Amino acid sequence: MQKPRKAKKNIIAFVELAPAQAIETVRKNLPGTKILALRDVKHQAKDTLESLHADFVEHIDFTKAHKIATALLPYHDQLRAITARGEAGASRLSEVVPHVPYLRTPTSDSLRWATDKYEMRKRFRLFDPKITPKFTRVKNSTKEESDRVINKIGFPLIIKPGNLEESKLVTKCYFREEYDKAIVNIFKRLKVEYAKLNRLQAPTVIAEQYMEGEMYTIDSYVDSRGKVWHCPLVKIKTGKDVGYDDFFNYIQMTPSGLKMETVYNAREVAETAIHALGLRSVTAHIELMKIDNEWKVIEVGPRVGGFRPLLYELSCGIDHSLNDVLVRIPKTPVIPKKCQGHACAMKFFSKKEGVLTSILGLKKIQSLDSYHSVAINKKVGDRAVFAKNGGKSVFNLFMYNVDRAKLLADIRRVEKLIEIKVK
Repeated sequence: MQKPRKAKKNIIAFVELAPAQAIETVRKNLPGTKILALRDVKHQAKDTLESLHADFVEHIDFTKAHKIATALLPYHDQLRAITARGEAGASRLSEVVPHVPYLRTPTSDSLRWATDKYEMRKRFRLFDPKITPKFTRVKNSTKEESDRVINKIGFPLIIKPGNLEESKLVTKCYFREEYDKAIVNIFKRLKVEYAKLNRLQAPTVIAEQYMEGEMYTIDSYVDSRGKVWHCPLVKIKTGKDVGYDDFFNYIQMTPSGLKMETVYNAREVAETAIHALGLRSVTAHIELMKIDNEWKVIEVGPRVGGFRPLLYELSCGIDHSLNDVLVRIPKTPVIPKKCQGHACAMKFFSKKEGVLTSILGLKKIQSLDSYHSVAINKKVGDRAVFAKNGGKSVFNLFMYNVDRAKLLADIRRVEKLIEIKVK
């Protein structure tokens, strides 16, 4: 009797965002792979296979389980792995997971904990209270609730949405009047920002103790048994660090330049956070604060960090997008032992909000030895808005140099050359 022919498992599914660079590297390194884009039904009018760089696309209402199951049914026997980018993708992946039971995935609960900062902090406190600051959920902007939050957390404190990324609406407060103004602003904009970023979760706000120290991030690969491989640490300077009245990641630079013993300690805390959330078969993006000789966790995202594929490729030759898929197949991620140079990403916002009238210095910075590329987000005539008010950067700059000192020198030249004017 002839045995039934086994279906070829050659489809990689991307939930929501499927970057062209990620798809290109998957096709190149995993020959014969087909790409399935699982997109929210809201995108249906503008999506095409060409624009998504995909072989198949399914538009789904992720709030309805039977819609997800129906969309996935034709691909069940061919699915090899599934991944997601960004907070929107990660939250939708948690809805998809029950319908792909034979793929290696994070659990729905672990994704829910990792995309809700309040639930995340509760898991950290349960697992190891030393790695997390004081925190509380903020229910509203009334005087009574503000009294409770301030009495519990104290100043300075950070208030931020529970489910947004890129420092959206994140605000640091030093005293009562500043808090009162900020909390009203956040609740005023909260629903709009969640809708704009297509979030499934209900809008929430948390307050937490502000941690004074040096900020770093690390992306780590986690297999189905919880084994972790770490990429290099990335040193962060925020907008606050360089004089902006805003709390965004101004400079992201890797490698960090820290001693290996310090790096090992950071990795240990990152693994504690990953295991506290029960993450597996995923790439985790961990934000850390170094306070003297101790490390604390700011947050963990069940996703690739922003700009990390380019930063890790430039500095260390790591194919981050490929590794993100490999760890889910599963195959061992490939991480070179040494980095060949130093890379950074810089986000530029205007110092004041208003209508952009000019962006000076862009052509001059392209002649610098460390220049790699620039991504323009806004043009003259657009409105420049702070990250804490839901805005995006005016442009992002990427630089690389074998010599760290030369890269630092070019960063300084960029800061002198760039001038963003608004009215």
